[in-house]
Amino acid sequence: MTDALPFTLLDDSKQLATYDGWSEEVYRDLLEFQAGRMSHAELDAKYLHRTTILTLDMTGFTSSCFEGRQVEAFLRILNAQKVCIPVLHEHDAKLVRAFADDLVALFDDPGKALDAAQEIHRRIALFNASGLATENPAYCSIGIGFGDVYRIGPNLSMGDEMNRSSKLGEDTARGAETLVTEGFRDVLKHRQDVLFEPVTHDDILFPYFRVSKRPAGE
Repeated sequence: MTDALPFTLLDDSKQLATYDGWSEEVYRDLLEFQAGRMSHAELDAKYLHRTTILTLDMTGFTSSCFEGRQVEAFLRILNAQKVCIPVLHEHDAKLVRAFADDLVALFDDPGKALDAAQEIHRRIALFNASGLATENPAYCSIGIGFGDVYRIGPNLSMGDEMNRSSKLGEDTARGAETLVTEGFRDVLKHRQDVLFEPVTHDDILFPYFRVSKRPAGE
């Protein structure tokens, strides 16, 4: 608590951790940093790591709920998870977390993240054509980023590149589309099997690219 303020500040790391934002250790370290007892370099050395973040959103959840088909929306999420989660593990995702109609996965290898995204789109299309899908099947929109983030929070990846991946996957990409950040494009621009098409959007303040398969013989 701070006597100079006319209100109470919650600065107990253990109590803060009960709200499931960060772990008690993270809260404790951030409070130490805020108080000047932990340096920026020490914080970076403990938590900063380089990784690939894949953020996947499923189309149609909000519209289904608005139309009163909430249980159908839940089944669409279930079906998408049944298809997508095995793909992420097959491509060596080191973390997979489901939240509402989103999936977040971390990869050490950016190439495997891209391969997973392409395979997800392929399998979702096959599943939707199989007759097992709901009346209004879901498609997946995917955003992928690569860079340094902090190993904190439920996704173990908080920071700018996580925000960019989420913006692309949740808000910008359309169904069956993969959008990637500039950092991700830069580490995979040598790949000959895909094209990275620059995209411009008035609401997006950073460069990003649409991924597509390179036509045979090109």
